[in-house]
Amino acid sequence: MRYYLIAGEASGDLHASRLMESLKKVDPIAEFRFFGGDRMKAVGGVCVRHIRDLAYMGFVPVLLHLRKIMGNMKFCKQDIVEWKPDVVILVDYAGFNLSIAKFLHAKTNIRVYYYISPKIWAWKEWRIKAIKRDVDEMFSILPFEVDFYEKRHHYPIHYVGNPTAEEVRNFRTSYNETKEAFCARHGLDGRPIIALLAGSRKQEIKDNLPAMIAAADRFADYELVLACAPSVESAYYTNFIEGTRVKTVDDETYQLLSHSTAALVTSGTATLETALLGVPQVVCYETPVPRLIRFGFNHIIKVDYISLVNLIGGREIVPELFADRFSVYNIANALYNILPGHTNRDAQLDGYKTVSDRLGDAVAPDNAAQTIYGLLWK
Repeated sequence: MRYYLIAGEASGDLHASRLMESLKKVDPIAEFRFFGGDRMKAVGGVCVRHIRDLAYMGFVPVLLHLRKIMGNMKFCKQDIVEWKPDVVILVDYAGFNLSIAKFLHAKTNIRVYYYISPKIWAWKEWRIKAIKRDVDEMFSILPFEVDFYEKRHHYPIHYVGNPTAEEVRNFRTSYNETKEAFCARHGLDGRPIIALLAGSRKQEIKDNLPAMIAAADRFADYELVLACAPSVESAYYTNFIEGTRVKTVDDETYQLLSHSTAALVTSGTATLETALLGVPQVVCYETPVPRLIRFGFNHIIKVDYISLVNLIGGREIVPELFADRFSVYNIANALYNILPGHTNRDAQLDGYKTVSDRLGDAVAPDNAAQTIYGLLWK
C-alpha cells in the first residue's frame, strides 16, 4: 500500500513515525511519502516537506508566513494527486490538514484517515461538520473523545489506545535505578524531591517557572529539581534558577518523577506522564489577562478542565491553577495538601487509577496500523 502522511509539528512527527513503524509490521511493502520530520525520515520513505518549514504557531507568525503556508498547501494537494496513494493519513495539525481533507473529498476518491484528532472538543467545535464530511475514519488516542464524537455528534471513531500510557508502561518495566544511585549521579543530597516541570517552550518556562520556584522553596525539607527539556539550552534556565536552591536534570523527566514525592507541572502531556508515574501534582499555568481568560474558559471553551488527567478522569483529580487562580500562595497551598500525610494525596493517587483504567493497555500505533490496513482491504 501507498501511505501519504502529513504531520506539521514535532509531536506529530513522533506519533507519525511510530505509526509508520507499525504499518511496516502489517504491510512489509508499505511505501511512505510525507510532510514530516527527522523521526519519520528515519523510518523511511520520501520527505517532501520538513516540519521546520511548517510549524508556525500563533496569529502573527501565521500571518507573516501566510504566503509560504499557502504555497505548501497547494504543493501538497498537487503532490498527493500525482503520487496516487491508497490513503492519506492526517496527524493532528488541524488548520492545514482539514483543508487538505476538504480538497481530497471534493476532488479525488482517495481515502482520508485522521490519526490523533484535532482538539475540537475544547474549541472550534464547528469543525465537526468538516470532519464528518471529509474524513473517512478517525483514530483517537483519548478515550473521552469517543463520547464526544459518537454520542454528541453521531460520528463513529476508533479509540486505539494512548501512546503516553504505553511509553510509561515500557519505562516502568525497564527502569530499576535506585533513588540513591539517581541522586549520586545528579549531585542530589537524598532528601525527598519536589519535581518542577515547567514546559518545553521558552515562553512557558518564563511564565511559570519563577512562581513554581517561589512556591516550592517554602518547603525546606524537600530538594527542588527542575526537569530541563532537550529543546531548550541550559543557559536559558540559568536566568531563572541562578541564586536559588534548584538543581537540574537534563532530558530525564521519567527518571526524575520516579523518585519524586510531588510535582509542579504545566498543562500538557506532562500532566498525564506525572499521573501515570504515580506522582501527586499541582497543575500551574500562568496566562496573560487572567480575568479575560477565565471568562473565556467559563463561557467560550467547551471543556471543564485544562489538564489531560482531569479530562480523562472526568472530574477534578488534580488542582488546576491557571488564569486568575495562578499565584505563588495558591500553588504553595495546593502543594502542601498533596505532600505525605495529607488526604488530598491519597485522593489524587486513587484518581490516577481511574485515568489508567480508562486509557487501557492497547499499543496505540500497532492497534491503529492493524485497523488502517484492514480497512484499506475492504
